[in-house]
Amino acid sequence: MSKRIVKVVKMELPGGEAKPGPKLASAGIIMPKFCTDFNAKTADRKGEIVPVIITAYEDKSHDFVIKTSPVASLLLKAANIKKGSANSKTTVVGSITKAQLKEIAEYKLPDLNCHDIEAAMKIVEGSARNMGITVKD
Repeated sequence: MSKRIVKVVKMELPGGEAKPGPKLASAGIIMPKFCTDFNAKTADRKGEIVPVIITAYEDKSHDFVIKTSPVASLLLKAANIKKGSANSKTTVVGSITKAQLKEIAEYKLPDLNCHDIEAAMKIVEGSARNMGITVKD
């Protein structure tokens, strides 16, 4: 017999540095155990924002799925800027190369809604354009 799901929570936590707190309290899980498991799985991603989907069960146990980092944070890191443009149509705040774009698209491919690298590159390029980042050849 399967366990009964109480809650499914999506959140973004710092890689390798999750701590018990109000953010995790809303999930209804045993926080120290989750933090230990999460930090062990994301120790190699310190300093990155790591999206996670936590499934909490009736007996206070949990499962979680770790996703790839958000495109926006990857683009900011690649362009070496702090934040995107307030008005992307008129203000360009940085630029990345096609090689960097392809690298980000390959990394994000498992979590994107497409199956080939060209489509993934178009999705990432659209995000870059909306942030005021240009893509150079």
